[in-house]
Amino acid sequence: MSLTGAAFLLAGVAGVLPGPAAAALAVAGGFALACVRLAWLAGPGPQQPGPQQPGPQQVVTFRCHAGETTDTALAHGATTTGRRARRAALSRRVAAILDSAVLVAGLTVAVLPLSDAAHRLPVALAGLCLTGALHVTALLRLPGRSRLSGPELVRRTVDVLALGVSLVFAGWMLLPGGPVPAVAGVVAAGGAVVLAVLAVAAVAERRRRPGAARCHAGAALTLGGLTLLVVLLAYGAPDRALPLVAAPLVAGALLTAAGARRTSGGERPGRDVAPAAWPRLTAPAGIAALAAGIHLGTAGEFSTAAMALGLAVIPPIMAGELLAAADQRRRVQRLAAREAWLRRRLGPDARAAEPVPLTRAELVRAMAERSGGALLVVDLHGVGGAVPEGPVLTEAVRRLRAGSGTHDLVARLGDTEYAVLTDAGPVLAYALGLRLLAALAEPYPRPGGVARLGVSVGLAETGGDPEDVLRQADLARRRAVQLGRDRVEWYDAYLEEQLVRRLDLERELPGAVARGELDLVYQPVVALADRMPVGTEALLRWRSPALGTVLPAELLPVAADLDLTGEIGRWVLDRACRQLAAWSEGGRELWMAVNVTPRELAAPDFVARAATALAAYDVVPERLVVEVAEPVVGGELSTVVARLAGLRSIGVRIALDDFRAEHASLAQLRRLPIDLLKVGPHLVGPGGDGQRPLIDVVANLADRLGVELVVEELESEGQVAGARRAGCRYGQGFALARPATAERVEAWFEEYPSTAR
Repeated sequence: MSLTGAAFLLAGVAGVLPGPAAAALAVAGGFALACVRLAWLAGPGPQQPGPQQPGPQQVVTFRCHAGETTDTALAHGATTTGRRARRAALSRRVAAILDSAVLVAGLTVAVLPLSDAAHRLPVALAGLCLTGALHVTALLRLPGRSRLSGPELVRRTVDVLALGVSLVFAGWMLLPGGPVPAVAGVVAAGGAVVLAVLAVAAVAERRRRPGAARCHAGAALTLGGLTLLVVLLAYGAPDRALPLVAAPLVAGALLTAAGARRTSGGERPGRDVAPAAWPRLTAPAGIAALAAGIHLGTAGEFSTAAMALGLAVIPPIMAGELLAAADQRRRVQRLAAREAWLRRRLGPDARAAEPVPLTRAELVRAMAERSGGALLVVDLHGVGGAVPEGPVLTEAVRRLRAGSGTHDLVARLGDTEYAVLTDAGPVLAYALGLRLLAALAEPYPRPGGVARLGVSVGLAETGGDPEDVLRQADLARRRAVQLGRDRVEWYDAYLEEQLVRRLDLERELPGAVARGELDLVYQPVVALADRMPVGTEALLRWRSPALGTVLPAELLPVAADLDLTGEIGRWVLDRACRQLAAWSEGGRELWMAVNVTPRELAAPDFVARAATALAAYDVVPERLVVEVAEPVVGGELSTVVARLAGLRSIGVRIALDDFRAEHASLAQLRRLPIDLLKVGPHLVGPGGDGQRPLIDVVANLADRLGVELVVEELESEGQVAGARRAGCRYGQGFALARPATAERVEAWFEEYPSTAR
């Protein structure tokens, strides 16, 4: 709950505001935010191109298996695409129903201040019934829902029964003494049962379907808050008690929105995922004991009915424990039978011949039985991301098992993904990871030559929840892939934040151009002699409704991995030329600098696109400056030189950004066709051992090459003065002008009598 909502809640409890009004105001912000998020999820997704005409952001990959024709693979791909479309449509429908449920719950509280005391109870009761019906409808339609087996259904029923009886007992104990209003009794008992169903479902689904678990938990909180509201109104509680329902209602609405967002990606249950552990004994017993203790402290005695209801909690708890013990016994028997079968079949060399006796579920159970050690997740991939061939993969698995310790357990998680569970501490576990990396990266002989595999290893310490440990090791493995593969990475909390952020960016960025979420801000470049503006640099910003403002340093690497650099670059060039034309109409002869990556420059049509954009807005070519960063030029120098020469041939000027003034950079400067050289303020400072500043050397070379110097990142007047003393003509930085929107930059221009340069 926000600080504003908490303030309204406290004001209502203290009697400063009327209770119904305080409750309505306390939930307003949270419910509005949840409804907006759900409405966005329920809205129509971006139009998908047809299967015969993939759009610019759509990458379709078909893999033909052995004996499978291309037509079959295409049909399979079309079927997969259809399934995804149906899942997306189902997710939108569910989000729409959840949005209606949250809206009804919010309106139920919102109309309380507008109703007289006699009508508040019917309004709250109607809101509870309608909200419950909408939640049930949505939860039953969540994507990825699977049918429970007979034993699972029995266990789930017993768990619900135990928790439901304990909640009914708690409600009985906590209700005020004296006659119980019929409405309060029925709603409290029914609410306890519904809460038990939703709570057990949320815990059971939190590993296999985290989004669905959040939706169940959100529904439980929302319906619990409305149930509390009905009970308070049925008892005629004072108005100052009504704001107490705000906290569970707001938390439930926001949790529902978060769950719906998680399920919008087509959440499906994973294979071999063990169900989440449910505290069958402690949860129901703890709730009943706490309620009994409170009742004993206030009332001092128990009625016969209360004691009977309290004793009714015991049978379902015991039944749940017996079922859990039976499940554990069956798992142990299956593992023993499998081990015996393998030993009979494979003989004494079973360990070498069968490198992997464990599944994912068995690995999870093995981790639950160990108190320390580490888990390594190993991912194998062929050249170019191809799936390793059968014989190569067989040899890789043999090396994996041979490199593991005698007591280490090896499990197969996927086609090319394996796990090693070791008792070793962090240092030895990391050494094991390096050893496995070296062994698996060795060449693999095969007919006609050798094959090589890329290897990525993720490490996480065990001792916590097995599924969490497995997820952490896999996150570390993903980080190793992102950093270039063939490396070992440890998990830490910061790593998880980075990866979650990266996944969010990868999910939200496709379609950002079409949705109009990209924006440009502009930072002026000024003449240091008189502080007059001579140009601007266009800086990209992504205004994401879900992620906030994203800067280029975070945005561009994701765009490159998703092959969206060209699309975004075209938008930036077009928008920058349009803005430059608008400023030129007012008589301002400014230049506009646009940052371009070597990957964009490598496109064969880049020069033609630049010429088209200039012609479309009637911009003089000399007013456009294409900036390319010096550190990234080296790898594709010949291509960059050719493309920059093409741009200069049509009149576009070139700027080399992030110049480092090293020996290699100075030599490279002679090969690049540039007009402007941008350097950092560190070059302006005094040289070491009494030598002259390095900027003098760069300025001398730039003067001989006919290149103008721009000192960027000037953040103090001292740096500005130093750049001016060094003879630099242009400057850019916070000390001169900060990046701003086009309107603010234009207002800043108005302070100067002329901007012609």
